[in-house]
Amino acid sequence: MTISNKKYMKKALALAAKGKGRTSPNPVVGAVIVKGKRIIAEGFHKKAGTAHAEIVALKKAGSKARGATLYINLEPCCHTDKKTPPCTKAIIQSGIKKVVVAMKDPNPKVSGQGIRELKKAGINVEIGLMREEALKMNEAFAKFIKKKEPFVILKMAQSLDGKIATAKGESKWITGEESRKLVHRVRNEVDAVLVGIGTVKKDDPSLTCRIKGGRNPYRIIADSKLRIPLNSKVLGHKDNKTIIATTKKASKNKIASVKKRGAYVLVIDDLIRKKTSTKVSNGVNLKSLMKGLGKLDITSVMIEGGSSINASALSGKIVDKVMIFIAPMLIGGTDSMPSVGGMSPDLLKKATGIKNLKARTVGRDILVEGYLSL
Repeated sequence: MTISNKKYMKKALALAAKGKGRTSPNPVVGAVIVKGKRIIAEGFHKKAGTAHAEIVALKKAGSKARGATLYINLEPCCHTDKKTPPCTKAIIQSGIKKVVVAMKDPNPKVSGQGIRELKKAGINVEIGLMREEALKMNEAFAKFIKKKEPFVILKMAQSLDGKIATAKGESKWITGEESRKLVHRVRNEVDAVLVGIGTVKKDDPSLTCRIKGGRNPYRIIADSKLRIPLNSKVLGHKDNKTIIATTKKASKNKIASVKKRGAYVLVIDDLIRKKTSTKVSNGVNLKSLMKGLGKLDITSVMIEGGSSINASALSGKIVDKVMIFIAPMLIGGTDSMPSVGGMSPDLLKKATGIKNLKARTVGRDILVEGYLSL
């Protein structure tokens, strides 16, 4: 692979990134058409139901596409079980002579068939250029299309000693402004954010995306007994993007009242029972909730809750990735709030493992990212 090849694929990936948070349940895809070492057309998939990246680029190129090379971060689709026609046929008809693909489509309806169709038509196909970068770009889509469950990011903002609040509950702000801005950029890219009812009652967050040109994700509240105050900020939005996940413990009258506020109430039948030193409490089964969100075509969720929901997410094995913002401070105290609550494992080998760990500074803080070893 030449440097110029990589340059064009980098461009395709950059174009694909423009669709983050806007294409679900479809992947993000960018396409670049090159002829004589010159980019003659490019495009990206903007929204589900609209033209795919290849089609956008081919329409811009017109007859100039004949004999050119197409660079694309994901294998072109070849099936008809969707709102738009197969891209492989358009590529073949355009006269494109070579297609460079970063990765195969994880969709079982494609999974190499698009590549085979192009090769059968006499088109030279190369696979694997910048594959790792392409996989990361569409990691949420890859999980969703195979398991019909969203990709889950667990975000925590904590002190160096793992505390998210003082004993009196003060938590604003442990991390700095740059970290908070980054969280809003992630909100712009994920389909939904999830918090527990404790966070809503304590902080009354809006759970919006406060960056220029950003869009608000779905707001999901785990509230097993439907204790949410009707004047909560999350119930004041008029965009029909608030989902309250509750259980059969919720009263029908309260469900009706919450619905009148414009929220969608999702009743999760089964409960997760967790033992504490003093009692057995009931909460929303997060694994079942993820299955329910998958049915709503929500492909990615960022959990921004407190100690309790963080523990439930990890024990429920729904987390795919962690983003831990660490502030340069020590809070201390056995009575302060840890980032992960619940019961500790009796053996270290039962602790949650993190792989592919990366760390970088964000303003005055450190951001540690990694994937769970499930």
